[in-house]
Parts: sequence; structure tokens; C-alpha cells
Amino acid sequence: MTKLSSTPVECSLAKGSSAAFSLVELLVVMAIMITIMGIAAPAFTGINRAANVSSAAYEVASIIENARSYAMSRNTYVWVGFFEENVTATTPGSAGKGRIVVGVVASKDGTMIYDLASPGQLPADRVAPLSRAVKIENMQLKTFPEGTGGGADFDSRPPANDGGAWVESGAVSQTPFSMGGYVFQKAIEFNPRGEARINNAGSALRPVVEIGLQPARGAVVDPQESNLTAIQVSGVAGNVKIYRR
Repeated sequence: MTKLSSTPVECSLAKGSSAAFSLVELLVVMAIMITIMGIAAPAFTGINRAANVSSAAYEVASIIENARSYAMSRNTYVWVGFFEENVTATTPGSAGKGRIVVGVVASKDGTMIYDLASPGQLPADRVAPLSRAVKIENMQLKTFPEGTGGGADFDSRPPANDGGAWVESGAVSQTPFSMGGYVFQKAIEFNPRGEARINNAGSALRPVVEIGLQPARGAVVDPQESNLTAIQVSGVAGNVKIYRR
């Protein structure tokens, strides 16, 4: 009887043993992967914030364009209001940082409603909301240094002169309005001709109205944040343009 050899089996086992990873090798690979993830994480975070601010800018620009179109097509006055909400507060409607709420109302009878000599909060029974308030998370309003003018990028964008910039530090509209439990103290007004006015210091027509957006991490704002966006609305033509850094 021929004796069966065990050599092939032994060779196979030997090959299998040599191809396996040792515990030390696995730990080294894991350490390398953790290091790479640690290096890449900030880059992914920055990309995510850039995407968020772009999405917010296009959403705000769309709301403004639709409000202007409504004012012109319905021959009425429309107000786009902005409110900064504290995301850490337990009471809805608390002012703070972390969330921007945008509301839009229109004059029911097509008139300006308020008196230029003594403007005040728009009467709730004379305006109608055009949609539900829009909430934009992890974003804040920001006033940026003026652009140098004459260019198409963020730093060379047209300057928002004569107080036309969107001021997030205390300047409020003379014609605020209430909607959905929020009081919108900052508002852009569109008249039936599509002209834009920001009522921070009266109802004068502004050459440029600017809304600055900067990402926030909840209620925490990073002063070194580089993902900045300025949305500009020309006062006369009402054209909307986004400038990104």
C-alpha cells in the first residue's frame, strides 16, 4: 500500500501562517489610519461648513428674489425679515446665535401701510405671511469690512455705503413685523417697482443692501472662520448677487 504524504498539507499550512498579519502589524496599520483620519478631519469639517454657507446663501438669495417678484407682480409692498435665534435657549424666539430665521410678509391692500413721518411695527392685521418662516441652522448674520469695489470677488465687491450694510450689532428696522412667534427687527422692504430699502436709519433708497453670512457651531462663533459670504441686493434694480470667500 502506498503511503500518503503529508508534505503538501504542511506546506499549505506554512504558507497560510506566513500570509497572516501579526498583532503588531495590525496595531501599526490602525495607528496609521487614525493619524490619517486626524489629519483629514479638519479638511472635511471645513468643506462641510463651506457647503453649509453656500446652501444658506442660495436659500436667502432665493427668498429675496421671490419676495421682489411677488411685490412687482402683485403691485404691493413686501418685507423680508431676519431674526437671529439662540439655539441653546429653551424658549423659542430667544435672541442669540446659531440659527437665522427668515420671514416674509406682504401688504394686504397693496399700500406701504406705515407713515414715513412716524414709522413703527407693521400692524399684524394689515400684512399676510407669504410662507412659513425659514430656519437656517448653524449660521449667523455678520457685518464684514467694506469691499473695495469694481471687482467680482468677495474682497472687491461693491461697498455697501451710507449704512446700507446689513448690521447685526444693534441696528434695527423702523418697520419691524411679527410672524410665527418671532419679531423681525431687521427687514428689507420691496416696493411695487422692485426697489429695495433697508430701514435701519430711515426709508431712503440704498445703492446696495448687504446680508453677511458666517457659519456658527451651534451658539459658538469662530472669529477666525474663513467661509464668508456676502449677499448683495441693488437698491434700484433689486438684482441679487452672492460673493464668496
